[in-house]
Parts: sequence; C-alpha cells; structure tokens
Amino acid sequence: MKAQTEIAWLKELKKNKILFIMLVPAVVYIIIFSYIPLSGLVMAFKKYNYSDGFFMSPWNGIENFRFFFLSGKAWLVTRNTMVYNLVFIISGTVMEVICAILIAEMRGKYYKKTTQSLMFLPFFVSWVIVATFIYNIFNYEYGIMNSVLNAFGWSSVDVYSMPMAWMLILPLCAIWKGVGYGSIVYLAAIMGISKEMYEAAEIDGANKFKRIWHITIPQLTPTIVIMVLLAVGRIMRGNFEMFYQLIGTSANLYDTTDIIDTFVFRSMTTGSDFGMISAASFYQSIFCLVFIVAVNQIVKAVQKDYALF
Repeated sequence: MKAQTEIAWLKELKKNKILFIMLVPAVVYIIIFSYIPLSGLVMAFKKYNYSDGFFMSPWNGIENFRFFFLSGKAWLVTRNTMVYNLVFIISGTVMEVICAILIAEMRGKYYKKTTQSLMFLPFFVSWVIVATFIYNIFNYEYGIMNSVLNAFGWSSVDVYSMPMAWMLILPLCAIWKGVGYGSIVYLAAIMGISKEMYEAAEIDGANKFKRIWHITIPQLTPTIVIMVLLAVGRIMRGNFEMFYQLIGTSANLYDTTDIIDTFVFRSMTTGSDFGMISAASFYQSIFCLVFIVAVNQIVKAVQKDYALF
C-alpha cells in the first residue's frame, strides 16, 4: 500500500512538475519566515539574557506569562484587540457585500470599471500617508476641521485628547482603505450566480431589491461565512501599521487604542524583557487558534457545509 502511494505521488509530481516548481518559492518563503522563527517561542519560557542566547538562557517556566498578566495590560490590550477586530470584521463584511452588489448592479461598463478602480485605489495608499491625512484633518492648531470650526466662530476640538472619538475614526479608516479590495471576492461570487435564477425571479414579478435579497445574498452566504472564518482566525492579530501610524505616541489614547501588536512593539523598543514580550506574542497566537477552532465548530453545528474544516 505504501509503495502504491509513493508511485502515485511520483506520477503526480512528474505530471505536474511545472506547477510544483512554481510552488517552491512560496514553500521556501513560508519555511524561512513562518516556521524557522517558531523556534524563538522558546524565549516565552526562559529568563533571557544576551550572553546565553535563545537556547542557553535558564528556564523560568510560566513566569513570563504571569508577569504579562500581572502587569495590568493583558486584559486591556486583549479587549481592545478583540473589540476592534470584531468591529472591523462586521462593518467591513457588510460594506464589502453592499459595494459588491452595487457594482454588480451597475449597467454602464465604463462607469462600473471606473467606480471599482476608485474604490480599489485606497488599498494601495500607505498607512503612513493615511496617518498624514488624518493628522492634517484633526490637528488642534492648524487642522482642516478646526480651521473650519474657527471660521464659523466655534472653538477648536482636540481630537487627539478624545479617546472615544478614535473608536469611530479607526473603523472608518479601515473600511475606507479595505472595502475596495475586500469586495473583489464577493463580486466574483456574484458573477458566478446563474443568470437564469434572476430571469426566473423577474418573470415571477420580483423587483431588483427582492432579487438581491432572495437570490444574491443567499448565494453569497457560503462565501461570506468562509471569509468571516478566515478573518476570525486573525482576530487577535491587530492591524499594527494602522494603529501605530494613526495613534503614534499619543499616550492618552492608549487605553482605548492599544492592541497586543502595538504593546509588544512598544515593549521591545522601550524595554529589554524579551521573555515577557515573547510570552505576549505566544498568548496571542494560542488565542487565535482557540478562537478560530471554536467559531468553526459553531458554524459546523449550525450548517456543516459552511465550515472551514
């Protein structure tokens, strides 16, 4: 049986050798940047020092995890990371589906292409540039918003000292930047829906909104579930670049905007307790794994066909 399996594998390799060769760079990339760095997780269980290095530093069990949780930051950054990502997933998915449906319903060929291109454009804008835009809009002294307020005789507003305001600004920035790119998958799924279904519904007297509600959205449901599950797998991985560039070093905003990624980065640049930092990253990865497995099991219990695995 083993020999037959090996022969079958060799035949498959010979038959699709070009495809396997094309796969090699991706495999090498994953091994170098994803699997080899896993060895560094050993630091989470060691009292790291420079002289002994990763593997020779003395073991200290779960002391690094205890320090992370007793520091008072564990619950704060975990809560912020989860809340923001849940908001990003829900709002992003809704807007991506809506935009995909609107683009699919457009009749003008060039108007549709132009609209899709303009929606897709923000995805290529660096968060550094976005942060510059946001800063020039909300800057207290010479920002556009305060200049307009002052022109009407109103007092300036210091948005960078209003933590709650960023709970709205950050999701809006994430939606603006990612909705064009995210809608591509849903638009492709809509293009794959049989036109005969729409024609039959139109003959039965269904208007455009009823056709969208009873045909388009149900046909998109499997794709939506899969994309949400993939996003849930990253629920503890915050968009580091967005948070770091938009918030920067505004310490008065940390309580409502600090996520695990920014906390770990700031700890690395301002401190030397690499064991605790590694423990926080390890905790983040385990939490992601547990969360995606749990959500996938819930989906499997509700609708087995929609489960990711």
